Amino acid sequence: MATTPDDWRSEHTAALFEAILSLKSVDESERFFRDLCTLGELRDLAQRWAVVRMLDEGLHYAEISRQTGASTATITRIASWLRHGEGGYQAMLVRQHKKAAKQARTEAKPGSTRPRARSAGRS
Repeated sequence: MATTPDDWRSEHTAALFEAILSLKSVDESERFFRDLCTLGELRDLAQRWAVVRMLDEGLHYAEISRQTGASTATITRIASWLRHGEGGYQAMLVRQHKKAAKQARTEAKPGSTRPRARSAGRS
């Protein structure tokens, strides 16, 4: 039986994504994914997301490989998905960029609770 690119979609994957969407915190996410995945799977997922972020920063494949341990073949495949995939990587990158910009604006406001750097020569 021939497979199609959408063969991975099923009632089971839909149920998984619904479960993921119901997670309410990083701690809850950590516990769920640790129960769901092997340590190797978690490391692979984390490595892929690190590669995506580094590609977004414009790092060279060799540097990404050095920092993450991912092969250049893996980086090439991830770069292809980043450009021509389902748009999931792009959506998450946009969301993270917006969150970082909002955080930067909040920290730059007068009276923010951001700790101040100490002057040189003072303790």
